[in-house]
Amino acid sequence: MNTYGIESLGITAPSAVYRNLEPAVLTEKALMRGEGQLTHAGALAVLTGKYTGRSPKDKFIVDSEGVHDRIAWGSVNVPTTREVYNAIRSEMVNYLNGKEVYIFDGFAGADKKYTRKFRVVNELASQNLFIHQLLIRPTFEELESFGSADFTIIVAPGYKCDPERFGINSEAAIMIDYEAHEAIIAGSQYAGEIKKTIFSVMNYIMPVEENVLPMHSSANMDPETHETAVFFGLSGTGKTTLSADPNRRLIGDDEHCWTSDGIFNIEGGCYAKCIDLKEENEPEIFHAIKFGALCENVIIDPDTRIPDYSDKSITENTRVGYPVDYIPNAEIPGKGGIPKVVIFLTADAFGVLPPISKLSKEAAMYHFVTGFTSKLAGTERGITEPQPTFSTLFGEPFMPLNASVYAGMLGERIEKYGTKVYLVNTGWTGGPYGVGSRMKLKFTRAMVTAALNGKLEDVEYKHDDLFNLDIPLSCPEVPAGILDPKETWADKEAYNVQAKKLAGMFSENFKKKYPDMPKEISEAGPKG
Repeated sequence: MNTYGIESLGITAPSAVYRNLEPAVLTEKALMRGEGQLTHAGALAVLTGKYTGRSPKDKFIVDSEGVHDRIAWGSVNVPTTREVYNAIRSEMVNYLNGKEVYIFDGFAGADKKYTRKFRVVNELASQNLFIHQLLIRPTFEELESFGSADFTIIVAPGYKCDPERFGINSEAAIMIDYEAHEAIIAGSQYAGEIKKTIFSVMNYIMPVEENVLPMHSSANMDPETHETAVFFGLSGTGKTTLSADPNRRLIGDDEHCWTSDGIFNIEGGCYAKCIDLKEENEPEIFHAIKFGALCENVIIDPDTRIPDYSDKSITENTRVGYPVDYIPNAEIPGKGGIPKVVIFLTADAFGVLPPISKLSKEAAMYHFVTGFTSKLAGTERGITEPQPTFSTLFGEPFMPLNASVYAGMLGERIEKYGTKVYLVNTGWTGGPYGVGSRMKLKFTRAMVTAALNGKLEDVEYKHDDLFNLDIPLSCPEVPAGILDPKETWADKEAYNVQAKKLAGMFSENFKKKYPDMPKEISEAGPKG
């Protein structure tokens, strides 16, 4: 039996070892093993059990001498010892002995100057299918000459940790040992843990080894001029929807890097939310859910096998993973030029941020490290109070270095290349959640298009002193009355109260999290 060198990891007695099987074979394997079922369109649908999303409290970084001074330790980047890591790892590899093991050897980084080789070792065929579709797939020749991986991830959801014995929080453990170039994922079947572990690794490697800025963003480009745009935004802000522009080429929907030559997609696939998915709203994603795709926690009709994308009975975080070339206008390989425009997306449920505003370099760095959006307090009836969420760099859980490292790299690039930066509010207008209404997508699209086409560079602006933002007085195909958020409120005093409240939250968050940030950046934010 060819073991493809897996014994070097301590997996010395697997029942079988499979490497880089085709999606059709992995789908068959998963079905035979009872891991899932087919949808009517041929996608593999699985349930992930207890864990239906990422588990931040179960994520750790090995605190070793080689990385200790680089990591921004705290409540997000939580240290563990190598002794604990090795103890869990040892039990995981022993657990995998006697079982079928699935290997995927592939690439992260579409620009070959910066590509890193990853080996992912899976217990489940379905998870191996997922990472096969999400990473960049090697050609036959590249696989033949693959050699040793730069980083290895061992994934065993069936192995449950003993939290009391290991001093961790649950049966799941997601641990990265940057110095050993290895990670383990135990106890969780949620495939997003694999994807985001690779992203976390690249977010360490690229700045440290390559002076390259990694970004939790989507990106697209003009098919003729190759002018590129980058979209930052947390879940629910419209990042995937707005970057999927039929008039532009999609570079990628989630993870990119900015080099001196341009940008590149870290991945070779997409991981889209499915909740309330409709063909008329997002046809590209809807039609990508076909053979070779993996659905997670989507409810399937037992007779017709048609998915019910509105069913939230398991989780609202229903997902699908598929290769990026399932999107008709995808740019392959995923590379683009220097970004002409950067868009920060926020969904403000207070209804007080302007639908679009222009940012200076310093303001861009401020909003980059702040990473603001709003979530609703809950889904219970009568609860409408918005909860602000500040996620550093629009991706705090995946950024191991100090925020100032990434912010400084962004500022340098904005200045060097003259990149324009806009803050776009896809949230509420005319009042807060429960009073106002969500900004119409057609207006947001028109504002983004105007920003990309340079049509907002020559219009007149006015300065909002409270939020310290420059608001355009006009925008093509957008009613002028909605550009100033205060003018959309019937009760102007109520607007003032809400605006001051949000501005104060910005200031409090910044002072607490970034006390050492340069003065010119801290002063570029709201004056709460």
